[in-house]
Amino acid sequence: MVETIRENPVAALVVACEVAFWVFLVAAVAARYGLRWRRTSTVLLLCEPLLEVVLLVATVGDLLRGSEATWTHGLAALYLGFTVGFGKLTVHTVDAWVAWWFAGGPRPARPPKHGPGARSHEWRLWGRVVVAWVVSAAVLGVLLLLAQDAAAREVLLGWLGRATVVLVGWFVFGPVWTELSSRGRPADDRDPAGDRRPVDAR
Repeated sequence: MVETIRENPVAALVVACEVAFWVFLVAAVAARYGLRWRRTSTVLLLCEPLLEVVLLVATVGDLLRGSEATWTHGLAALYLGFTVGFGKLTVHTVDAWVAWWFAGGPRPARPPKHGPGARSHEWRLWGRVVVAWVVSAAVLGVLLLLAQDAAAREVLLGWLGRATVVLVGWFVFGPVWTELSSRGRPADDRDPAGDRRPVDAR
């Protein structure tokens, strides 16, 4: 285990950042709804972006120290893009459900399956994918400038290709599919279960 971490420090840091993300998030909602410490909860949530900064600095710094670019650096770039694109939505979703379970808040409404609401929801989600792709591509671009040889650049370009496949695939099976399949169907934006707070993709 120690040897694996030593050989792949960037990958280990990605895992550590993901674990820390959920630790901070659980601690934040526990402080807010369990202990009623709203200020402490806010401080804990503000620690989330610091994880991204730490990972970015560590990933770039690893190449600046002369390390060869590997799959771990590409993974870190995509992870950074995902956290920027979907981190806020994840926090909002968890907060909404915890508020309903433990604080008497309204039950979060699930996204509509068809109609204008569904189309709008899918387009907003895909907008987050675009943000994730742009951030990942920007980080990969920096890493490409620091890569020392053609083989390392090829590895990083491969990760850019993977990110692009996700971008295009999400576009086709997300907003495009919803646009085509929900045309002419009645909207189901209203929740028959009563007053519920929607978990929006914005």
